[in-house]
Amino acid sequence: MTGLLGFCAFMALVYVPYDFFWKPVGRDQEVWVGFMLTGWAAKATEPLHWAIYAAGAWGFWKMRAWMHPWAALYCGSVALGMAIWGVRDARPSSLYVGLAGCVPFALLTAALWRARYRFDTR
Repeated sequence: MTGLLGFCAFMALVYVPYDFFWKPVGRDQEVWVGFMLTGWAAKATEPLHWAIYAAGAWGFWKMRAWMHPWAALYCGSVALGMAIWGVRDARPSSLYVGLAGCVPFALLTAALWRARYRFDTR
């Protein structure tokens, strides 16, 4: 969970602000459950990713009870997105890459789901 805290903090404090404020609209991409948005659609949905990563960073930092089940559900959506992307992408190797990427996220989802007792219940 420390790694997830670090990842969420990096995304919320460094990457998403760079992506939102400095990356040109024409190069912007956001992926939601395996479907890629580009251009203005991506730019419009970026604040939602920003909020998710900021909430994740805060929730893991303080180990808040509301992180369960939300961290597991979001991680599960990433696993599902990897599988959907692998099936939808036209390149032959994408199926294997997508499914191979799905496995670690599925394992992480299961671990987060089982870690309910680690989150503060106050």
